[in-house]
Amino acid sequence: MPDLNQPVRRPPPRAAYALPTLFTAGNIFLGYLSIVRTMQGALALSGNPTLAQQDFEVAAKTIGFAVLLDGLDGRIARMTNTTSEFGRELDSLADVISFGIAPAILAYVWGVMFVTGSVGAFTLNHLQRMGELLAFAFLACGAARLARFNIQKNPIPTNPGAPHRKYFVGLPIPAGAGMVATVIFAAGSNPLTDIGWSVAWLGLLALLSFLMVSAWRYWSFKELNLMRPRSPLMLVLMCLVIYGIWNWSQIVLLLLAAIYVSSGIFIRLGGIVRRLGKSKPKPTPDPEAQIG
Repeated sequence: MPDLNQPVRRPPPRAAYALPTLFTAGNIFLGYLSIVRTMQGALALSGNPTLAQQDFEVAAKTIGFAVLLDGLDGRIARMTNTTSEFGRELDSLADVISFGIAPAILAYVWGVMFVTGSVGAFTLNHLQRMGELLAFAFLACGAARLARFNIQKNPIPTNPGAPHRKYFVGLPIPAGAGMVATVIFAAGSNPLTDIGWSVAWLGLLALLSFLMVSAWRYWSFKELNLMRPRSPLMLVLMCLVIYGIWNWSQIVLLLLAAIYVSSGIFIRLGGIVRRLGKSKPKPTPDPEAQIG
């Protein structure tokens, strides 16, 4: 028999479902804008390098703002109780555009297309082919990461953490795209022309691609609820981060992205070291040194 004293939960109004969808639509628009500004920067570089640098900077910033909107739409949907299958699928499609296609194109154009020097046409040709391959690998691994996230109900990472903590299995695609955007933004958004830096850039793309399809553990931030009271230390840290982003946005954003991307690597290495320590047999004492 239902409890008459229990308040009846009414479904949210239909207009409430439009709010997280608007954030997702904004995410799609920012990914589209990033692609457009990347193309404009590539076309303007030969005639107006300053304008091209501004285009690449905007292309990187729009990806960063898309990461912010992607984090908000899901939280808003949960807060307003308006989660739906449509919203979930739309969010995945938006992520493919904003965090897969847009950063892959930007990474290739900014980091490979304008490399020059006395290395020869043969080397430059193969560098561009490798750039096309790794930029596509970034996109493909990101799409595979999203597909795995959508079909798995309770994924278990290779090195499970504390049971009360929530983790992502593999590097989330917004974090991978954010790493690409913050590196470009911190580098002044001027395209790479040195082959050495370009090779290092391709190495970073390969690492991000691997991390996205790996089963390594990354903190999901889902237990971080801003509506609950916070300790004074947490408030101070948040204020310092905001102040740092406001005054030194390039270096602070790069550090934050690098710390998160590398966190999964260090957690994995720490798990390997702990397992190796446990698997070592304890040395048996020398019979001559035994007492009794």
